[in-house]
Amino acid sequence: MSRTDSVTPPSRLNVLWHTWRFHLNILLLLIPLGFMPKYFADASLFRGDSGLGEREIGEVQVGPWSLRLAELRNEAPLLTGPAGYMKGFNAALCDSCREQVKATYLRIGKPRSLRAAGVIFFGTPYRMGALLPIPEKTKADAELWITMEGWDGSMHQAAVPLNQASPATVAWLNKQGGKP
Repeated sequence: MSRTDSVTPPSRLNVLWHTWRFHLNILLLLIPLGFMPKYFADASLFRGDSGLGEREIGEVQVGPWSLRLAELRNEAPLLTGPAGYMKGFNAALCDSCREQVKATYLRIGKPRSLRAAGVIFFGTPYRMGALLPIPEKTKADAELWITMEGWDGSMHQAAVPLNQASPATVAWLNKQGGKP
């Protein structure tokens, strides 16, 4: 008795794979290209080529000194884990005050003392950054306070209305149930 070898026909999935594998591989190469413009925009922003942030607030006078303040991203605060909601701000000191300013702080609401001045800006005087915690129950008419400490021990403060500093944050607070 002779045994005949029968060839099984290829499965439908196998035929589909062999027909479309080239097209699927091309698609896998093209998908990352869709994300390239955002990648290059973010790289330019973090290098400082496109300014301090997505939304420049402008020059803020703090006593005898001044700084340029900008919102890093023009969006609602992001939840960053146990620390709560955070909002990024960037600043640059004026040319004449770079050697005089020891530290710059940022806080929502007027600080009681230098110990409670808020988060400190980090980085060079040409481009400093800070991540400010945003409590969910912050009132929409709150103020963003900037405290600058000089090497001579002097301390100066200035306030910027939150609706001027970050309209997206005020809209987010109103949505969260913050009181106007």
